[in-house]
Amino acid sequence: MTPPPAWFSAALDAAVQPGTTTVDGASIAYRMWGDPAHRSIVLVHGGAAHSRWWDHIAPLLTSGWRVVAVDLSGHGDSDRRDRYSLDTWAREVLAVVTEAGTAAASVVIGHSMGGLVTLRLATLAGSQIAGAVAIDSPVRDMAPEDRAARQHRAFGPLRVYPTPEAAVARFRPIPDQPTLAYIADHVAATSIRPAEGGWTWKFDPQVFARDSLTPELLTRLDCRVALFRAEHGLVTPQQGEVLYDRLGRVAPVIEIPVAAHHIMLDQPVALVAALRTLLADWDHSIPHG
Repeated sequence: MTPPPAWFSAALDAAVQPGTTTVDGASIAYRMWGDPAHRSIVLVHGGAAHSRWWDHIAPLLTSGWRVVAVDLSGHGDSDRRDRYSLDTWAREVLAVVTEAGTAAASVVIGHSMGGLVTLRLATLAGSQIAGAVAIDSPVRDMAPEDRAARQHRAFGPLRVYPTPEAAVARFRPIPDQPTLAYIADHVAATSIRPAEGGWTWKFDPQVFARDSLTPELLTRLDCRVALFRAEHGLVTPQQGEVLYDRLGRVAPVIEIPVAAHHIMLDQPVALVAALRTLLADWDHSIPHG
């Protein structure tokens, strides 16, 4: 097997600090990189994923930023709930943003379902953050994780595997796509937890029994917004245009070439470069009123 590149190994070796906060009675876990005195970037994972999908991305964004990756309730190391909703998850993200101490200067970046959470947060409390970025988040349609769960093709009752290796061997992104093996291996290894009789996945299957985000729920937002789409992802150019119009024609739609839906698994460096460019532009331009 080809060893991972130096940048990836260095990212995983970067100093990281764990944290928790409590929102509506649930403990919400998060991970932090960089200088606490800096403005914050808060990274929000997709459905059935978790904060460690960002382990190799977050350290590459820390120049001038404190980067925080959150586990939404029902995911990763956070508590489970009886019911889940985009509004509840948005409150969780806002609590983490606030705890980071730089809410008004913070940018929230979400992938897939996490992008829907991010846009919902921007709708509900946009004046409390500086910016919101949604990465390949299909607002009009169901996220692929939701569709697979509701069609009973994936994310059913959690299977228990006899060993960690057996669980990791079954890891597949939904929708399936090419990945960089060293990234997929890391994500898979951090996606499991001990269970009676062996090992199972960390997410709660009930996270898919939640509300959807449609364009009608979006309004002109009180923060800067950007939309990223993967060239071979789920947000079509036409969907991007719908969102661009709905958000007042001020949210750029940025395409990551060659990428599939889970951009951090197949085109991570391109994703980082695009995010860095966007944030640099936001630092040096005046938002539309």
